[in-house]
Amino acid sequence: MLNRWVLGVYRFKFPIFLTMSHLAIGFCILAPVMALPTFRPLHHPTIRKQGRGIAAVGFFKVMNIVLNNASLVYITLSLNQIIRSAIPVITAGIGVFVENKIPTGPELSSLLLLTSGVVLSVWEGSITGSVTGIAIALSSTLSGAAMLSFSGKILSEKLDVLRLTFYTAPVSVGVLIPFFIFQEAVPLWQHFQQNGYSVLLLILIGAVNAVAYNILHYQVIFATSSIMTPVIGMIKVIGVIVLSAVYLGEKRIFSLRMLLGCALAIAGFGAYSLLQSQRRAHEVGRASAVGSTDEKYLLQRPSSV
Repeated sequence: MLNRWVLGVYRFKFPIFLTMSHLAIGFCILAPVMALPTFRPLHHPTIRKQGRGIAAVGFFKVMNIVLNNASLVYITLSLNQIIRSAIPVITAGIGVFVENKIPTGPELSSLLLLTSGVVLSVWEGSITGSVTGIAIALSSTLSGAAMLSFSGKILSEKLDVLRLTFYTAPVSVGVLIPFFIFQEAVPLWQHFQQNGYSVLLLILIGAVNAVAYNILHYQVIFATSSIMTPVIGMIKVIGVIVLSAVYLGEKRIFSLRMLLGCALAIAGFGAYSLLQSQRRAHEVGRASAVGSTDEKYLLQRPSSV
């Protein structure tokens, strides 16, 4: 809503600068925390060990945003959402190589069921759009999936969400600078000359919200998985559709196809959630069994050892 207010109500037509400002201000907000004795000794070894992964997260994150916005110039929002509904499946595929996690047959089937349900729910009955727009949307989807997978990888290697948010911000800003210079630098200066700088207060408020969102987003990846995060995002789309029909008087557009799509998506979400819970329970049980075996072995070893 804050972004919509800035870009729409105030007619601040500079989304790249807005994104750069949010990232840069968030970096400055976290800087005093990162300077504390708790974090200070961790920066150099973290960057040395996980620098490539952090750079990949920052790069793919911002390319996901830029390419997604660019695709909307050539294709409809409905087609954009249909393409992006494949993010959970694509993340699972990329995760095989990045995270060394191979989804089981039932897990992949539940993801396909969820994606099919979302497609049916957002499809407006026809698909129109240029090949260029579809290619850009696919590239955005791949970038988003790669960002999720690399985030899951490095968060599993003892990197906390605060440091990940802090480290990726300058990478993302650096990627955006050429786009900003080419598209927005001169018009932005003219805008400030004509309209003043009052909009900067809203940008600052939005930046505080943005850094909180980024921290929570990485925390969800850490607490669940790189695949479960977009699964939650897809079910959020279904929630918006259902709530709009119930509370905003949009029942007239709620067709049988949309009803079937919502049912399939909810079924896929429930199935994948159950499978993930069972997998985590199995992993915890196996870890406990290994720990118990090690403890028994230590107790049985000769005291001289």
